[in-house]
Amino acid sequence: MSPRAPLAWALLALLGLGAAQEGCGPVVSRREWRALAPTCSQRLRRPARYVVVSHTAGSVCDTPASCLKQAQNVQHYHMQTLGWCDVGYNFLIGEDGLVYEGRGWNTKGAHSGSTWNPISIGISFMGNYMDRVPPARALRAAQSLLACGEAQGYLTPNYEVKGHRDVQQTLSPGDQLYEIIQGWPHYRSV
Repeated sequence: MSPRAPLAWALLALLGLGAAQEGCGPVVSRREWRALAPTCSQRLRRPARYVVVSHTAGSVCDTPASCLKQAQNVQHYHMQTLGWCDVGYNFLIGEDGLVYEGRGWNTKGAHSGSTWNPISIGISFMGNYMDRVPPARALRAAQSLLACGEAQGYLTPNYEVKGHRDVQQTLSPGDQLYEIIQGWPHYRSV
């Protein structure tokens, strides 16, 4: 880890960046990670009943600087390679313990197919979790985001967490992360 990264993040925090998003703790906004403008914005029906947890299966990031770059890489892949209108996920989780705003709470994602996208929030951990687990700070960030989503009325009180592989034929969210989310209180298999 670069000794400059935590210092840079602390400086950003002092300047008011990395602020809370609608009362949900520190969420790195699209503006802060320099997201490209979306070309779509179909509204998500709220409150959402489901949360689909995936992994990007790409590079790991563990500092704010590397996670900012990785969020940009994911968006570039989704928009430039796949031809999507934006990053597919509602939120991205970095190993730095921060949440990166994707489409946010109000916009339908493109993470789990036509059945699940209109009725779920898609949260993707940046990295590949087939053979390793995300650090505790990343897991805490995701759980805090979910608790906030419920408290703020973005998720139903009885929301259900699903692994990406529960709703589509995929290895996502990876064997190790999948095993962890199966122990979360809101997890339900299909």
